[in-house]
Amino acid sequence: MFTVTFSDPKLRQQAFSGDLYGTALAYVRGDVDVAGDVVAAVRFFENQARRSWRQASNHLLGRMARWRLESWWQSRRRAAENIRRHYDRSNNFYLQFLDRGMTYSCAYFKNPGWDINRAQEAKLDLILRKLDLQPGERFLDIGCGWGSLVEEAAHRGAAATGCTLSPAQHEFAVDRLRTGSADSTVLRADYRDLSGQWDKIASIGMFEHVGRRRLPAYFRKVYDLLSPTGLFLNHGIVRPQTVQEGVGCLFLRRKVFPGTELPHLGELIRSSEEAGFEVLDVENLRPHYALTCRAWVERLLQNEGACVRLAGRETHRTWVLYLAGCAHQFETGCLDVYQTLLARRSSPHARRLTREYMYNGASRFCPDHSHG
Repeated sequence: MFTVTFSDPKLRQQAFSGDLYGTALAYVRGDVDVAGDVVAAVRFFENQARRSWRQASNHLLGRMARWRLESWWQSRRRAAENIRRHYDRSNNFYLQFLDRGMTYSCAYFKNPGWDINRAQEAKLDLILRKLDLQPGERFLDIGCGWGSLVEEAAHRGAAATGCTLSPAQHEFAVDRLRTGSADSTVLRADYRDLSGQWDKIASIGMFEHVGRRRLPAYFRKVYDLLSPTGLFLNHGIVRPQTVQEGVGCLFLRRKVFPGTELPHLGELIRSSEEAGFEVLDVENLRPHYALTCRAWVERLLQNEGACVRLAGRETHRTWVLYLAGCAHQFETGCLDVYQTLLARRSSPHARRLTREYMYNGASRFCPDHSHG
């Protein structure tokens, strides 16, 4: 259930005429307000807009964005600017709606009743299980955010390294690891500038920033960073082949994630194989991301006062709307999120014959997690 109020009758007419982009901007400004289920409100107005000429024109603008110059070429400076615009709002702002570990990617709900803290801990556990991380191995997290996965890998005895382009994330991650393992570090660096090799590599919620046309170079670089017997887990959002970009993409690029571009799963697989990788496992976590986004929206609304003080009213309302929109997209199948486990095709290392090792056994976080 939800209730929508408009500060001006013209805005109501705009919303019901199918102008989703204009209505979204009005919500961000505070001229449109929603009480109750924001995700349901997003779904309602999108359904209203489907057959309108205005919505068709906004979808065209969204699809045209793929031809912008940045889709073809992105400098390191531009990549860093894009990351800072999204992630350097305020670490304390993100603390208001993320879990206690500050993990900003799809959680893993073995039980839909879990809170976001337990679900994110289960996600970290799942990633490191899939990578079969062992004590003493060299681990790299590309786009490590605030350092939760690096910290957990170090807890398990790995020599863990993370890299991020965000100064705010880097400062936070370095501080959280200061009292941890001596073998953990976080670099403020572009992954393209890294050298050396790691036994296990993860990239979680980062490759959405790479761009579809740069995927081949991305996978070639990760291939070079991975040891001959290593494993690489790529976790990220993709757009189904049958779903076109539209007005939501326009809003995201202009207001939330500048430079972002979602590939199709087929493009991900093809680019990884052309770089020399073998695909070992693919898992779609779409329902988990719908639950994650709903949990974040709920926490944003609960902590509205603190969020506004820390980042401003427009930022708070932008994040509520973008995460509610994402929840809707994941719930309706317009977005997917895949964990893809890869290895060098030429690797001499013996493969696990089943996937039981990924799911059996107790978690360090919640020993009874196998019972839901």
